[in-house]
Amino acid sequence: MEKRGNRIVILGAGESGTGAAVLAKAKGFDVFVSDSSSIKPEYKKVLDSHQVEWEELHHSEEKILSADEVVKSPGIPKEAPIIQKLERLNTPIISEIEFAGRYTDSKMICITGSNGKTTTTMLTYHILKQAGLDVGLAGNIGKSLALQVAEEPHGIYVIELSSFQLDNMYEFKADIAILLNITPDHLDRYEHKMENYAAAKFRILQNQTKCDAFIFWNDDPIIRNRLVAGKPESALYPFSEKGEEGVRGYTENGKFLLKVSDKIDFEMELEHLSLPGLHNLYNSLAAGLAAKLMGVRNDVIRKSLSDFPGVEHRLEKVATISGVTYVNDSKATNVDSCWYALQSITTPVVLILGGKDKGNDYTEIEALVKEKVRALVFLGVDNSKLHAFFDGKIGLISDASSMQECIDKARAFAEKGDTVLLSPCCASFDLFKSYEDRGAQFKECVHKLL
Repeated sequence: MEKRGNRIVILGAGESGTGAAVLAKAKGFDVFVSDSSSIKPEYKKVLDSHQVEWEELHHSEEKILSADEVVKSPGIPKEAPIIQKLERLNTPIISEIEFAGRYTDSKMICITGSNGKTTTTMLTYHILKQAGLDVGLAGNIGKSLALQVAEEPHGIYVIELSSFQLDNMYEFKADIAILLNITPDHLDRYEHKMENYAAAKFRILQNQTKCDAFIFWNDDPIIRNRLVAGKPESALYPFSEKGEEGVRGYTENGKFLLKVSDKIDFEMELEHLSLPGLHNLYNSLAAGLAAKLMGVRNDVIRKSLSDFPGVEHRLEKVATISGVTYVNDSKATNVDSCWYALQSITTPVVLILGGKDKGNDYTEIEALVKEKVRALVFLGVDNSKLHAFFDGKIGLISDASSMQECIDKARAFAEKGDTVLLSPCCASFDLFKSYEDRGAQFKECVHKLL
């Protein structure tokens, strides 16, 4: 999509919007930033230091609708009134990643999926950093890609991409695209149609050529069906737990194996992987394949896969108190994430669920809940859907309207040897500012028990 004029309007002044504003100003655009919410002081300081005009708590339509192009925060839905008005004017609307991509020739390793993308992104970045490569971390984590391109350029970027970011990307290209899985999530933003959500995820393959690479989970039925319908031009690097024909990353006889050529190019003992659980095996295979394609030495990959500390709020062990282990999995904002969490835990569980439901189907975790869960605590403003599904299936169920109340009830239910698991299946915005805030409050309340 070519630049249509000199006036850029940026909607949303968080990390991505502020970074886009800095880059746009550096490239000589007439820049205006508008946020319907309040702007954090640290972002106001950045905008002011770059002499970028901004407003908060409202949208000035006459200033916004005069834009030649709009960079939109991924959190703003297409149904928002200001977006609808811009679309009626045929104003191009793009993401910060799309905008930043115009001004760099750096190698892009892009990672998406319903689950595991943060862990895989952080692990890939960890390996490349340990290899001494000039690498930046961007997307949903790290600094804004646009800000880095403007002020702190790197030769390589590892980028976590949500479906919302991919929705407004058109000419951007991933040199290495990683698609971990596609399971129901954010369906409220996709007309409750799984095919719409899957199509958004597959946008990560846009513009790839035969010189590029596509790493993906070979056993995901949605990914496989779409590949049967039409294979991308890029070279395919599927990974799986088992070494079927064509699979490039897999396990065999207790070993972790990678093949980017016609032979086994890397191997290590599975027991030396730092991240536990089947889902983390897949994350490690994807990151390992990306590292091999980037030419990282085997000794660096081996060390990095064995010493990676994990990601905050993702199966994060907080403490063991009176024989009960408390695990913070606040980042599990969909049902599939909770399934992986339950699958990885071998003790009886007191499970904390609840928050803002995104169209969840709890039948996916029903069998594991019946098998492993001693008690349920529902933490949310409206727990009616959870009660409708789980009442009568688990004997001990209670509600909580604050994290302190939740921890108190979970502690009362738990027995020595149990795990109290915060893996909510839902977004956090009913009671908390973010999943990070929810996880931080969980850890704070647990630490008070020490």
